[in-house]
Amino acid sequence: MKKEIGVDVKNKPTKKCEDALCPYHGTISLHGRIFAGIVTSDKMHKTVTVAWERRINVPKFERYAKRYSKVKAHNPECIDAKTGDKVRVMETRPLSKTKNFVVIEILEKAVEDK
Repeated sequence: MKKEIGVDVKNKPTKKCEDALCPYHGTISLHGRIFAGIVTSDKMHKTVTVAWERRINVPKFERYAKRYSKVKAHNPECIDAKTGDKVRVMETRPLSKTKNFVVIEILEKAVEDK
């Protein structure tokens, strides 16, 4: 059974999973902020690191500087994002010491060079 998560999502997962922390097949509720970023690491178990660029003003030099924000997000089995994928994450209750977000969709798959 797929449930509505309260956000318009174009790429809903087609696989079924038994993950209790999955927003589609589990019981976790979502609220708060939504960010889009690129998965920089998927080495942890069911966790990905998502980073996105932000620009800050440097008044002294009258320029903008690039900075990156990084968060840890839960990666459900039905979504299974890999390094290089562009994803959307949404805030939820604290899942661990550093994990407060869940991946809700993959916007673009990473291009693999062969």
